[in-house]
Amino acid sequence: MALALLPLLSFILSTPLLLLFYPIVHGSNLKCASPDNGSTLRVMHVYSQCSPFRSAKPVSSWEDMVLDMAANDDARLQYLTNLVAGKSVLPIASGRQITQSATYVVRVNVGTPSQTMLMAMDTSSDAAWIPCTGCVGCGRNRFTSAKSTTFKTLGCKTPQCKQVWNPSCTNSTCTFNQTYGSSTFSANLTHDTIKLAMDAIPNYVFGCIRNVAGGNTVLPQQGLLGLGRGPMSLLSQTQNLYKSTFSYCLPNFKSQNFSGSLRLGPYGQPQKIKYTPLLKNPKRSSLYYVKMIGIRVGRKTIDIPPSDPNTGAGTIFDSGTVFTRLVTSVYNAVRNEFRRRVEGAGGGTVTSLGGFDTCYNGKIVAPPISLHFAGMNVSLPMENVLIQSTYGSLSCLAMAAAPDNVNSVVNVIANMQQQNFRILFDVPNSRVGVAREQCT
Repeated sequence: MALALLPLLSFILSTPLLLLFYPIVHGSNLKCASPDNGSTLRVMHVYSQCSPFRSAKPVSSWEDMVLDMAANDDARLQYLTNLVAGKSVLPIASGRQITQSATYVVRVNVGTPSQTMLMAMDTSSDAAWIPCTGCVGCGRNRFTSAKSTTFKTLGCKTPQCKQVWNPSCTNSTCTFNQTYGSSTFSANLTHDTIKLAMDAIPNYVFGCIRNVAGGNTVLPQQGLLGLGRGPMSLLSQTQNLYKSTFSYCLPNFKSQNFSGSLRLGPYGQPQKIKYTPLLKNPKRSSLYYVKMIGIRVGRKTIDIPPSDPNTGAGTIFDSGTVFTRLVTSVYNAVRNEFRRRVEGAGGGTVTSLGGFDTCYNGKIVAPPISLHFAGMNVSLPMENVLIQSTYGSLSCLAMAAAPDNVNSVVNVIANMQQQNFRILFDVPNSRVGVAREQCT
């Protein structure tokens, strides 16, 4: 990995979306050829040496990259805030709000014979969608449904047609449209066989995208796979196979090769892991709510307001947000204590970088930060707390308040703060587990 890319990679790792990737071999690098195994898929960053998307991603300056990702987080916070009951089961995900900064990809073999798609994975989305041949406004990589002998479009009277948002009939085919801001996505409801690692899943229902309209739309090139809790998600469609259980480990930005993993099903999950209860919130039923009770900065603990099912307030784990976002009152308390400790250790004068209001010139001595949940505490390593340029010219607290234009009542434990942890979602037992694990 060229040294010039490292300052940028440190911020790309944790984007709003968890994407998973099966390696494409470049040259003789055997690490790129690490295989999927059983029900475990390998995870890798899209900017790593093994990624086929690397050359397609233009690299800008360090500051521009951070500001761009923070702006994407603002849009995602708006999306999460708007996920209310009745709207969380969508035929397709918002390319602008959800997938604009896809960071990890998974290899999904679709159809018979199979066609390999490198699909984004998102824990806050339900339905899968794939760009299909003939799509207007999609990227180059598309699924050719005519070549699959197991592909089928679904009719308007199928049960799944009632589970998508705003369904309609076109020549007896279930179709749907969804609008996000200035972007509209149109798709047919379809099913086909998909294969994840060694597991073949027949009749998997997904949206076959036919049209993408609107400005500033950036979609994952080869589709999205939802790991939310709704009826159209991977967990719901594979309950007999995976028992609504999965875990992932995200590598940090220093990882150049294939090192993370997504484990599907209850088998092979870590035995030594701490759990916190998984909560149900009818306002946003697809999201993974937990009871966070406090954030400790140095020796001071900031209390977190309790979840409220009437408003959708609370704390979620989300693979698709880059930097942890906190409700304003909580963030201000965390930020103020962080500043006090840093400046007391000679950290100098606070400065800012876009929406990050707690930055310092040069390297700093940051206080330890831990997240306190019911039943477990998670101590964050410094690489999960600080945004730092490669040469140490700037250090920023990698957290922020919800943007002013978002009426958000949700705390989001984001991608960057999850890196190099095994995060286990055990829906049948209503719990989320967290254990330290080096994915690099």
